Amino acid sequence: MTSFDPLLVPARFNGPAGSGNGGWSAGALASYVDADGGPVEVTLRQPPPLDTPMEVVEDDGTWTALRDGAAVLSARRSDLVLEGVPGVSMVEARAAVDRYPGLHRHPFPTCFSCGTDREPGDGLRIFPGRVDTHDGRPRVAATWLATDDDVPVVWAALDCAGAWAADIEERMMVLGRMTAEVLRRPVVGEEHVVVGLARRSEGRKHLTATTVLDPRGEVVGRAEQVWIEVSPDAFA
Repeated sequence: MTSFDPLLVPARFNGPAGSGNGGWSAGALASYVDADGGPVEVTLRQPPPLDTPMEVVEDDGTWTALRDGAAVLSARRSDLVLEGVPGVSMVEARAAVDRYPGLHRHPFPTCFSCGTDREPGDGLRIFPGRVDTHDGRPRVAATWLATDDDVPVVWAALDCAGAWAADIEERMMVLGRMTAEVLRRPVVGEEHVVVGLARRSEGRKHLTATTVLDPRGEVVGRAEQVWIEVSPDAFA
């Protein structure tokens, strides 16, 4: 077993109030994994704490972030071939923002990725609204003005569009697993397109996919997620 520098999720990068944004936290742990540019799978085992150093250890190809000896997140290389989500034009993505359900009702309004209470330059303010379906499956799109090109931020940009494609406004859910690959860095200062697709549901599990594209339509990153439906009482 090998130990590494601790992982800390700064309070700015929250998801639900009081815990880390799943995408940012997963991307931060994925940064420890030498995946040769390929996908990394991260499983969230409990809500990532904020401003709390977590011990990071590696054992047999799995990197684990621990709090008081208990696993919070674990990461490993993945052989999954990520298909991504077909993109839409920048014009379509801008128009979709006006249809963002979170503008009217949001389960986590301070979320770093999709929260409406975050100021420009502080949160990502990715507001996915409905666009045409893909193969009969619900699809959403939004724009994202990139102000940072760090890998965890790209993971955060890939995060919440999946939940909105799966109707998080109707059934509260949290990120359980995310597999992602970052192919290139976003262009800081330029507008990008984020798309999300609801693939299928299996009981309380909702499987989604997301893609971030740069202003020229090149794929910045793509991901697949497993969301776990939870009771609103968990956040009361």
